[in-house]
Amino acid sequence: MSKPIQTIIEPKKGWQVIDWKEIIEYRDLFYFLVLRDIKVLYKQTVLGFSWAIMQPLFQMVIFTVIFGKMAKVDSDGAPYAIFSYVALVPWTYFSSSMSASTTSLIGSSGMLTKVYFPRLVIPMTPVLAKLVDFAIAFVIIGGLMIWYKVVPTSNIIFLPLLILLMVMAASGIGMWLSALTIQYRDIKHATGFLAKILMYAAPVVWPVSLITEQFPLVQITETWSITGETIRLIYGLYPMAGVIEGFRASIIGTTPMPWDLIGMGTLSTVILFVTGAFYFKRMERRFADVA
Repeated sequence: MSKPIQTIIEPKKGWQVIDWKEIIEYRDLFYFLVLRDIKVLYKQTVLGFSWAIMQPLFQMVIFTVIFGKMAKVDSDGAPYAIFSYVALVPWTYFSSSMSASTTSLIGSSGMLTKVYFPRLVIPMTPVLAKLVDFAIAFVIIGGLMIWYKVVPTSNIIFLPLLILLMVMAASGIGMWLSALTIQYRDIKHATGFLAKILMYAAPVVWPVSLITEQFPLVQITETWSITGETIRLIYGLYPMAGVIEGFRASIIGTTPMPWDLIGMGTLSTVILFVTGAFYFKRMERRFADVA
């Protein structure tokens, strides 16, 4: 008689790369999880998809009154309403994706302890599901452009690149925070506070041109100083800075494409995405134990 075949499944140890082939094999699960998130968000609601428009629209009204009318914040010559709304659309996507991805593993703890599938699917699900909200809110930009008689520039062809950077940045920070949150539960409470800090650090209510205007030269020591252009480049490491300014340059066209910010943002986004993926894979074998 032949000996029975025995298969031993052991968790992988050390640093692991993303197994894209495995994720493709589970694409049906990925699809249904994304579809589930979309349906749950709008199921049994009075306003339905209008919720995707209300948040950035109300914020635009508040920012226009406070920062545009009262504080007289510069908007690079564009009407402040469309200036702020064009920035709020990508920022709202980034913020909501980050928050949803952070708590995604905790919310799916039942699945983690019962069946095997690529765990990376879970934090990536809200990142893709929130693109529906992004697309709906983006439609309002067209209405504002008609109202303010703004003609898009030829730079609008670069919007897919900016959207890709936006999604990668949300994915990278989502992988980092979701892996940390399932082990350190207090991180989810700090996510809302972090989102508010990151919003005002991003050029949502103010233009990046203010950096070089307000800080033309910063004296660090008696022999060392930093120019405003250098500060601008360092600030460009914030991934959403280049994305937001790129959206404005592509749609409103009041400033040229900020390739310096986009270049620095691309560098930091790639680092954030790659390190987030490696850390997530390293911690993956512990998820079922601490979920």
